[in-house]
Amino acid sequence: MEYKGYHADVKYSDEDKLFIGEVIGLNDTLAFHGSSVSELEAMFRQSVDNYLEMCQEFGKKPETVKRFDVRIPRFNQETEAAMKEAEVIASERIESKSYHSAEELFAELDEE
Repeated sequence: MEYKGYHADVKYSDEDKLFIGEVIGLNDTLAFHGSSVSELEAMFRQSVDNYLEMCQEFGKKPETVKRFDVRIPRFNQETEAAMKEAEVIASERIESKSYHSAEELFAELDEE
């Protein structure tokens, strides 16, 4: 869920029969709940609006959502070479053949 740049994580409590949400990426805790999706969405928007109003009332700068950086791992040369080789091997077509009996398979292996 997203509203005014704030995002929420939502879970369902089977025990309480409620959707429970929390705005993520803030040091402050903004939690809300609802018994239906539409109620949950309304409570989420209300929580964010209340938070922004309270910040304005107390002269506090509202927190902005922290960004999460995703880093792509770097590998040494040997690991990269092994990964490329594995990719080539995995992408090659492997021919398969059916045999009517084990004797037929062994006979072909003996010929090789």
